[in-house]
Amino acid sequence: MSNQTKNFPDLNYLNLGHANKIHWQLSPAELIEKAICNGEGTLADSGALAIDTGKFTGRSPKDRFIVADEITENSVWWGDINIKFSSKKFDALMNKVTDYLSDKEIYIRDAYACADQDHKLNIRVVTETAYQNLFANNLFLRPDCISESEPEWSIIAAPGFLADPATDGTRQSNFAILNFTRKIILIGGTGYTGEIKKGIFSVLNFILPHQKQVLSMHCSANVGKEGDTAIFFGLSGTGKTTLSADPNRGLIGDDEHGWGNESVFNFEGGCYAKCVDLTAHTEPQIFKAIRFGALLENIHYFEGSRSVDFSNIQKTENTRVAYPINYIDNAIEPSIAPVPRNIFFLTADAFGVLPPISKLNSGQAMYHFISGYTAKVAGTEAGITEPQTTFSACFGKAFLPLHPTKYAELLGNKMKKGEVNVWLINTGWTGGPYGIGSRMKLGFTRAMITAALNNELSDIQFEEHPVFGLMMPLSCPNVPAEILNPRNTWKDNKAYDQKSADLAQAFVNNFKQFAEFANEEIMSAAPKIALKV
Repeated sequence: MSNQTKNFPDLNYLNLGHANKIHWQLSPAELIEKAICNGEGTLADSGALAIDTGKFTGRSPKDRFIVADEITENSVWWGDINIKFSSKKFDALMNKVTDYLSDKEIYIRDAYACADQDHKLNIRVVTETAYQNLFANNLFLRPDCISESEPEWSIIAAPGFLADPATDGTRQSNFAILNFTRKIILIGGTGYTGEIKKGIFSVLNFILPHQKQVLSMHCSANVGKEGDTAIFFGLSGTGKTTLSADPNRGLIGDDEHGWGNESVFNFEGGCYAKCVDLTAHTEPQIFKAIRFGALLENIHYFEGSRSVDFSNIQKTENTRVAYPINYIDNAIEPSIAPVPRNIFFLTADAFGVLPPISKLNSGQAMYHFISGYTAKVAGTEAGITEPQTTFSACFGKAFLPLHPTKYAELLGNKMKKGEVNVWLINTGWTGGPYGIGSRMKLGFTRAMITAALNNELSDIQFEEHPVFGLMMPLSCPNVPAEILNPRNTWKDNKAYDQKSADLAQAFVNNFKQFAEFANEEIMSAAPKIALKV
């Protein structure tokens, strides 16, 4: 066994006490050396380890399960997001996976989640490959010293193990299963590291709101010099990473956070950034972070070199880089800050309907939080110009074990307690929908966010959007007043009214799945067209 001079952990509780060769708590340099010797990857010219995750270059939501037991049976939001798995099937599959690993060279890492020590969750990660263990080192929080006690949760990731759906109860050969009684996340058949990260996120999305009244959030967060924390929610393509990256503000984290009684805190110790089309000009902080110790996934090199071609998406558009948060110059450690003063919901509304900035009351905040709206352009082929609505509850539906209204009501309660400002920011189209209007200028969006952060909109007059009821400022520093009301930017006002009604109807139709559990305050924030349906 490797590292016998350290206080080696007892792995009998995982049925791995007799594993053939175990490497425990290897340094990044040792893991990178192992990965290269094992043929798992190569070094890019930046010094980062570049690997391929195999068949899966992203998560497989239909193959993510939760064991139905006394803890989960009556509390989990069961359905196509949270799929039931039996305890007996889990135990049998667990035995198969650990038998498979018993004669393999495996890697163990002890880490933790949640920068706030009041909510710290100790984790043990067991991986078949060195690169997965490097990922765990980069993404989870790194302890100063290792506890000799058993961790609260364990993750076993065996990409080489393939399940037999006929006997194992899985849908296909890959799987990610959460067991809240045994406190184990079992992953097999996939080398995509995001399953490790999102497994723990899903666990925290159950434990923290359900047991501790801490709001778990799929968001980025930063903090100003005066301790003014800001939170940014947004789906892919809305500008979450770009707009939260501010050299004048400290980065708390880029993806997963908790909101407790006294703090906002990062769940993680690193970042897992998309790097398609990455350049030093567009994302200088991320580009600079791609160095020795970082892990690049599914990239291509320029031919005949070890220089990464970030525009090459032959393997996947989901090329990623994982690195410790201290690779970002303005990251704060520990990653914890005061409760937020401002929350931003980012949407790229390709219909050109929503205002570029609007203020939400608590009911509207809960309604739009549950809706999790953005729009994606259908395509770039000739004649295809119509965008498509996208809704993802709480801006992270795929990771929510509880019903979305639980998170929304917790958000509403914390908003009221902390007198938090909530803003809806449209980074999408103005002057018409995609194909007619134009994308909102990034400089204007930054100016609006800066004005909100600096409390420069507190004395400004607002007007109400006639359909969505959102309050739109009549002026904003460094932003042309004529773009603040989206209807005024359209040449054809009737066309705007029709598109606004269409989008409102899409909101109403989407919300029907949540209405049964939503309270009166949330339902009162629905677009006004709902009254006519």
